[in-house]
Amino acid sequence: MLVSKAFIRYIWIVLIAIFMLIVVGSIVRTTQSGMGCPDWPTCFGKIVPPTDSIQVVFQPNHVYKKGQFIIHNDSLIYSIQSFKSSVVYDPENWKHYEKHNYAKFSVIHTWIEYINRLLGALLGLLILFQVIWSLFYFRKKSSIFWLSLLLVLITAFQAWLGKTVVDSNLALLKITAHLFGALAMVFVSQYILFIVKGKQTEYTKRSFILLNMALGLLVIIQIIFGTQVRGEIDNINEHFSYINRSGWLALLDTWFYIHRSFSLFIATIVIYLTINSAGFPNLNRLFKRVLIVTILEIVAGGVFMFADFPKLIQPIHLLLSSILIAFIFDNALKLKSKQ
Repeated sequence: MLVSKAFIRYIWIVLIAIFMLIVVGSIVRTTQSGMGCPDWPTCFGKIVPPTDSIQVVFQPNHVYKKGQFIIHNDSLIYSIQSFKSSVVYDPENWKHYEKHNYAKFSVIHTWIEYINRLLGALLGLLILFQVIWSLFYFRKKSSIFWLSLLLVLITAFQAWLGKTVVDSNLALLKITAHLFGALAMVFVSQYILFIVKGKQTEYTKRSFILLNMALGLLVIIQIIFGTQVRGEIDNINEHFSYINRSGWLALLDTWFYIHRSFSLFIATIVIYLTINSAGFPNLNRLFKRVLIVTILEIVAGGVFMFADFPKLIQPIHLLLSSILIAFIFDNALKLKSKQ
């Protein structure tokens, strides 16, 4: 065996942790908690975020540390030095935060975002340990180490990108890039598993391989469409102050209808691949799992649309789309041409 069973199980743990973080990231967005911590990497300038609104407003005769944030006159400001406040607010001790103008506090949103960051940090440590462990197999297969190191670099990029998402007050393009960074981590972990498990292959017609690759590209495009629809929903959500969901469907524009129609196109290709692989059990098994996830994804989308956009469905919808593209990528690794 190229590596130990324990190492293979550990890679699976890392992969599952990546999927969990994708779900948590979706919960952050669904609950509008993305700006719960308005700065990065600290939260209101603290390692442990505030637990009460009194901690983010000016307090007389209070010791403030340098870089601590408060909300004053509907503006986010931070202390330029450590000091003890007097009875009245002194603007000489404070500076306005210039990266964005978001100045709200909700203890629930703050801690949801903070937990998201903690889980991201934990994942980083898990991946770092994987790199160290992979050094024991460097002579056998150096690619395991280099791919694990690549995973660390993507994780570091994700952390930086998370900072820019906060600095931009949740710009849609950067949120989308953040999602695809997470999917890149999934792909790298899958490829590492593919190597350590012995590069299992399934020989098939070239047309199946090309159609599977096309399917992967279409799902990626569909995910991009989905982020556009999610952006529209966020805007409608904010306009209606996060209530009265029953009329949202009529307010969605072209992106939604493209996204909905595209899902049927993708389902047609998946059904074709599943039916035409029926005579080859191993190949059919690969496409059946894609079909099952595709059906679940369409059902989740239908519930999301016709049940007035329940918050619970969005993380499920995103998780299913992530699993779907992961299965298609796994197929791309395993399928080999007979020619």
